[in-house]
Order: sequence, then C-alpha cells, then structure tokens
Amino acid sequence: MSRPIARVLSLLELLQAGGIRTVAELADRLDVDERTVRRYVDHLLDLDIPVESVRGRYGGYRLAAGYRMPPLMLSDDEALAVLLGLVAGRRAGLATATGTANETGTGTGTASETAAAKIRRVLPERLRRRLDAVLDSLAFTAPPGEPAAPEAAVLLSIADAVRHHRPISIRYTAADGRSGERSLHPYGLVAHSGRWYVTGVDPAIGEDRTFRLDRITDARPLPGAFEPPAELDPAERVLTGFATAPYRYEVALRIQGTAQQIRTRLPAGVAIVEESPSGWSHVELRAERLDWLPAVLASLDLPFVIERPDELRDRVVALADRLTQSARRRPPHDDPGA
Repeated sequence: MSRPIARVLSLLELLQAGGIRTVAELADRLDVDERTVRRYVDHLLDLDIPVESVRGRYGGYRLAAGYRMPPLMLSDDEALAVLLGLVAGRRAGLATATGTANETGTGTGTASETAAAKIRRVLPERLRRRLDAVLDSLAFTAPPGEPAAPEAAVLLSIADAVRHHRPISIRYTAADGRSGERSLHPYGLVAHSGRWYVTGVDPAIGEDRTFRLDRITDARPLPGAFEPPAELDPAERVLTGFATAPYRYEVALRIQGTAQQIRTRLPAGVAIVEESPSGWSHVELRAERLDWLPAVLASLDLPFVIERPDELRDRVVALADRLTQSARRRPPHDDPGA
C-alpha cells in the first residue's frame, strides 16, 4: 500500500512537537486509519528516525529524547540554485498547493513558497541580501494563462498509482462545472504550459482520457492492477490530444520542410506533423479561428499547399495582398509648409 510522503512528513512534524502522541490522535490529525499510522511509523524507522513506541493506557509514539533533525547546510551556490528552482517552478506552474488555510478559508500559498520562506529564514544576512538582489532583478516569461497548481495529496496519490500501475478513482470537475467520479488507469503525469495533466484510459469505456490535476479534488487507489501500453509516451499523448481537440476548423497542409523546421512555429501541442520521403510534410491541426494562421505560415518561409479549408486559402491571399501593397507603398513626402 502506498505511503504518501506528505503525510509521513506531517507525522514527523507532529512528533517533533514533543510528548507522546496516541495512535488515535495521530490518525485523526493525518486523516487516516490507525493501521496506516503504524505503517507511516515503520517508514520513519526505515529512514533511521528514532520513533519510540510507548505502551500502556496513555501510550503511543514519541521521538527519542535528544533527537533533532540534522541542519540543512547549503553553500552559496546551492542556496541560489534551490531558491531559483523554487521560484521558476512556481512561475511555470510546477508547484503544488498546500492544504493549509488562513482564517478567511483561503490557501496560504504553494508548497514552493513555504519551502522558500523556510530556507530564507536560516540563511545568513549577507547571503540573503545577495539572493534578494538576484531575485529582484530576474524576469520570467510567463506561460499562457495563469499557472494552476494541483493539490499535493492529489499529485502524490496519482504519481504512486502511475508508478505501481494501479487503477484510481478521481473526483473531477469539468470546465462546464459538472463534477463526478471517474475511474482511470493512469499512464503518466505531464506538466505543460503552467498546468499538470494525467493521461490514461477509462476502463469503463476503453477510451483514452486526459484530466487537469487542478480540477481533481480527490484521488484514491482502487483494487487491482493494469499493464500500460508498450513504448508509451505520456507527453506525446497529451500534446496530440491538444492538437486534435474538436474545434471549429480542421486544417490540413503540405509543407516542404522537416518536422523540426515546422515545429518552430507549429509546436506539438498545436499541430501534428508527419514527415514524408518526398520532403513535403503532412500537417494537421484544429483551430477555433483562422486569423492567426496565415502570418504563422508566412513566418515559416517554406513552400506550402493548403488542402483544407478553402477559407484559409482566402485569408492567405488577403494577407499576401496587404503585404504587397505595403511593400510598394512609398514613404510620404514632407510637407514644405510644416
């Protein structure tokens, strides 16, 4: 059975507070059963953390007297690397949300924010000022949209199911607000453009499915196991799903160039590119609007043929006419009376 790392660490924090904690108290604080608490204690013992079992009416668990967690020792370069990694992960949507809340009921921040705050508190003043100077002068290019952080418990549960090939049940809220229970054989986790996704197959209907983790409020393992497909690429599955999503227009092109050349303007999440020995790659994509596509095709600077739709051909011709007119336009003469 899985041992979610978040709860094991929470157990260690409870024991570090001192005193004897009963199994019932720990089970209530961790929101698990008493048998699971004993498994978490075994996990701490495997890590050479001296947890003592106290028998009797008021028995339970405690840390051995005098035990302290070893200090975190970081060089200047290591501290900078850790803090930059935490900041970059938060900006890219690779952070997870914490389960704590303030008095108004809103979350107090992401796990990366709290971790960064802990590291900053123990840094020498000299090093903290130098790191602040770096972070204050650093700019990040943001991914499209706001990063959406998943709940840590959800992420850990799904990751465990992916690793051990176990089915899961998830509670999912769709974009239209409808929520319900879904079963999934999870194949992999993918972080893309500030969001986390899990891809797999729905065993009830035998269809591939992809879900956003920030829309999953609960994930729990189900009995049994499954075997994922051979040579599976979860990232490719997610990106192909984006490129084939049902939009208004289905675009088919022939472009004289390699997939590498084409993906500089039409990345994997936008278009599917199939190379051909003839040198003319077949490109398919879906789009709700076509107004952006002529300029993209022009920027490729590669010969292309539009197979469908005809409306795209008209838009490309219109863009070409506008560019031709602009190229032939002469700058206005200065007004002598000005």
